Amino acid sequence: MKKLTIKSWATEDRPREKLMSKGASVLSTAELLAILIGSGNKKESAVDLSKRILESVQYNIHELAKLSLKKLTAFHGIGPAKAIAILTALELGKRRQLETFIQKPKISSSQEVFSMMQPLMGSLAHEEFWVLYLNNSNEVLSKHQLSKGGITATLVDVRLLFKKAIEMSAVAIVICHNHPSGTLNPSREDKQITKKIKDGGLSLDIKLLDHLIITEKSYFSFADNGEI
Repeated sequence: MKKLTIKSWATEDRPREKLMSKGASVLSTAELLAILIGSGNKKESAVDLSKRILESVQYNIHELAKLSLKKLTAFHGIGPAKAIAILTALELGKRRQLETFIQKPKISSSQEVFSMMQPLMGSLAHEEFWVLYLNNSNEVLSKHQLSKGGITATLVDVRLLFKKAIEMSAVAIVICHNHPSGTLNPSREDKQITKKIKDGGLSLDIKLLDHLIITEKSYFSFADNGEI
């Protein structure tokens, strides 16, 4: 018997084409699941197979997320790869939902930046350069490691820094890097990169609020010391 495929459907009824033309929100849960699994079996299209899987959990996505790999592969047409794709998508959805309930940390002082970043970089034997992207309430949208270098220097791609800032609609940034040597004195290079980033942000309306040099036990703030 010939395998039933979605390709035989009218173009406007195919889940992938419908998503591309109308957006994901118009697709049913079965259609979204069908896109994940890609194909059905000899008796069912991907959508029909998806409906059968959903029917087994009363069309409850929370119950679907509880199905084990073994239970998913019990459905004819669902092998390990398709089952893993389903579980991965459901886990990503769960993590996204959890993140909406996590309050974004708010930065109001250099000490708060140090408390946030010291555990990440204070004890490292090499230099790392990090950027905190902030919204207009000084809430941290994201922490991003921009570069990782040797024990004395690290390369900083300023274009990438601002590209990410624009992508996240950040209005301000705080930059941080560590000194494995333990010294808190900013080098000439530290001052140059600070000025370069500050000047670059002016034309984009993205303000550089501070630059912290972090060691295991302390920090130097460019803003607190009038260097910005």
